[in-house]
Amino acid sequence: MRALLTYLLATLLCSTAAAQEKPHAFRGATIIPIEGETIQNGLLVVQYGKIIAIGSADAVRVPSDAVVQDATGKVIFPGIVDTHSHLGDGSGGDASAALQPDVRILDAIDVRSEDFKKALSGGITTLNAMPGSGHLMSGQTAYLKLRPANTINDMLFCKDPLNDVCGGMKMANGTNSIRSAPFPGTRAKSAAMVRQLFVKAQEYRSKVQAAKGDASKMPKRELDMEALVQVLDGKRVVHHHTHRHDDILTVLRLAKEFGFRVVLQHVSEAWKVAKEIAEAGVPASIIMLDSPGGKLEAVDIRWENGVALEKAGVLVGFHTDDGITDSRLFLRSAAFGVRAGMSRQKALEAMTIAGAKMLDLQERIGSLKPGKDADFLVLSGDPLSVYTHVEQTWVEGMKRFDRSNPDDHKYAVGGFNVYRGGVYEDACEGGVQ
Repeated sequence: MRALLTYLLATLLCSTAAAQEKPHAFRGATIIPIEGETIQNGLLVVQYGKIIAIGSADAVRVPSDAVVQDATGKVIFPGIVDTHSHLGDGSGGDASAALQPDVRILDAIDVRSEDFKKALSGGITTLNAMPGSGHLMSGQTAYLKLRPANTINDMLFCKDPLNDVCGGMKMANGTNSIRSAPFPGTRAKSAAMVRQLFVKAQEYRSKVQAAKGDASKMPKRELDMEALVQVLDGKRVVHHHTHRHDDILTVLRLAKEFGFRVVLQHVSEAWKVAKEIAEAGVPASIIMLDSPGGKLEAVDIRWENGVALEKAGVLVGFHTDDGITDSRLFLRSAAFGVRAGMSRQKALEAMTIAGAKMLDLQERIGSLKPGKDADFLVLSGDPLSVYTHVEQTWVEGMKRFDRSNPDDHKYAVGGFNVYRGGVYEDACEGGVQ
């Protein structure tokens, strides 16, 4: 049975690739490229997984062999980038230590998890899959493209998961990581343990540099140190869970001391220290919550976070932290930001190109330009409207979600049970489907 499923998947992938040999043209839509002016009555042409042309329907030629889709009345928008997700049923570090940089979430992700269908129904095409936040350092994240996948390699941006950098490094401070030994019991001890580990990593890097490629002089291989050297060298970005203003400043001090690149995640009290974040030149990925509750250290979270950060000149992105925010509802984060005072442009960038920059993937994703990956959405209306639905999600020129398809529709509207192989209730249709 497994062999049959593998064969069918391979056949599907081959047929999809063959279909991409012909260009696809989407004509008549309003196109929001993010980097550039909105195009009315636009034309988007994609082939071999890439965007080959974009512009006004009057100015761009439709290839003679193109498959043409009438998108009149629709809005075409770049695929959404989620900079902080826990989809894929993965797990990170265990209780043996508070700092586990050698752990890789890619070793624990289930590529067949139906959670990814939820993300696609919400227009997410790229996500940063994280281990949890219960550790000071819970391990290496994985940047995933939501392609059809038989193995984790099919979803990764990197080519060689054994040797390449395939994601960032997840760190956390605040109450999540304060526990009994071997975890820290206070905030001060948390910072001290992190500093101690980075000092060790600096010493390890010095030994590697001194060896100058001579295998006989190389230090004993240590997987945790290898990962941290990548952090010190700027090859691996730290994605740092933090909430309170004092915890945020602790992260900025550590980043300055050791010179690592960091994306602040959550930053519930960013509005209190927006100036300091801006002066540090650090981006912030924030979450927009639509209901009260949660942990005490996030009690001062505000929708105005995005406004304060934008005004201070910080690169701002949004994330779901799914399941804190359901991936299917992610697009409304931009609308919440605008409602609180963000500019429309920066709010839309926060869903797309800003997140791409935080993952070092801006050359491939985050906006609609010739040469970039053909990741885009067909929306029923303006992206900030509460009435707008994601009608189609395309990943590298492949249609990965179609709301008009009943098998896809259930993932957009069904309850939790639909993601566990059960029946679902459609509130619009009434009854169990």
